[in-house]
Amino acid sequence: MIASLRGTVLSVRENTCIVDVNGVGYAVNITPSHKRSLHVGNEYSFLTSLIVREDSMTLFGFENPESLELFELLLSVSGVGPRSALAVLAELSPADILTAVVNEDDTAFKKVSGVGPKTAKLIIVQLAGKLTALSHTDVVASAIPASSAITLSVVQALVGLGWNEKTARDAVESLDTSSASATTASVLKEALAALARNS
Repeated sequence: MIASLRGTVLSVRENTCIVDVNGVGYAVNITPSHKRSLHVGNEYSFLTSLIVREDSMTLFGFENPESLELFELLLSVSGVGPRSALAVLAELSPADILTAVVNEDDTAFKKVSGVGPKTAKLIIVQLAGKLTALSHTDVVASAIPASSAITLSVVQALVGLGWNEKTARDAVESLDTSSASATTASVLKEALAALARNS
């Protein structure tokens, strides 16, 4: 498994670049925004995901761990292949993806070439809860409304305490997380009380 590459960019094409690592040129699939940050002749590091098929081995490269994690999470969704996953990342930032999933807004994914309405809904359903850890990263934290970040944190905490995700999410969503006084600790306390009443 090739998990990362560091080498000199020999050429940049429409959706790929060629990276020379000790005399071996690797074709790496990248997003348009990643492409714009590359300059031929300079050395760069890439986090990579190697997709192996019967007739091919294809490398996909990323600038940061969040993009790589999102790519691999998107691959776990039924009907999303590596090209579609890269297309999502080309159209939407990690923050956009997280916000869309938190808000259950599949319209963001419908804009992506190759992603139909059914697949867009599947992305929302199958990624719900899997993206919680990303909500605490610098890449996405500033783009998430405070109430959504609190919801994500509390749901994650409740799941860690043994509640199933749907029950945890329903309990949190029944509470007011948008008030100025709401904190993760206060909402968690209220959610635990609500769950205790309903158990």
